[in-house]
Amino acid sequence: MPDEALLARIDRLESLDEIRQLAAKYSLALDMRDLDAMVNLFPEDVRVGKDKVGRAHFKQWMDETLRVQFTGTSHHIGNHIIEFEDPDSAVGVVYSKNEHETPTEDGGCEWVIMQMIYWDHYQRIDGRWLFKRRLPCYWYATDLNKPPYGDNKMRWPDRDPYEGAFHSLFPSWQKFWAEPATDALPSVAPPAPVEQFLKTMRGGSDDPSIRTR
Repeated sequence: MPDEALLARIDRLESLDEIRQLAAKYSLALDMRDLDAMVNLFPEDVRVGKDKVGRAHFKQWMDETLRVQFTGTSHHIGNHIIEFEDPDSAVGVVYSKNEHETPTEDGGCEWVIMQMIYWDHYQRIDGRWLFKRRLPCYWYATDLNKPPYGDNKMRWPDRDPYEGAFHSLFPSWQKFWAEPATDALPSVAPPAPVEQFLKTMRGGSDDPSIRTR
């Protein structure tokens, strides 16, 4: 009979590949405006806002958002770290560099670029990996020719600038800047346990409150 440990390792490798494909499929479906393909990457009981449930409500919300805010988009995904909580659930961080053709109130458009990460929860349901939840954490959004120096780096046309949550997942960011530099040799924490790199970095912090566009 096949070795159970070997089968578990093969399943883990196949799951990793499927989850990475999930992030890529999301980007393609979103950019090509195939909303059926996109919402089917989420469970049937996906929550939409505070009081709505289901893919139909999710599709409606995405349709309204994309028609009003974007003429076109292109999402380029990069670094992707995935950690399993059990064989059928996992968490992950994936970088995304995005470009948006964004209509303005005067009838024109601006080209807005964005840097962000997604904080994802994945779940395998009926043999398929799906997004249980996607939490977008933004660093900046700005016109291509207007670098967003300083605070409030989220700068969309016809909107007041606001702060993103790119660093909010990880308490190390604030801790780094809060502690003064020193000439003393620093201590080094022990390596994170296997499959707990993200959990260790987050230090038990809660998910941030994210302001969408």
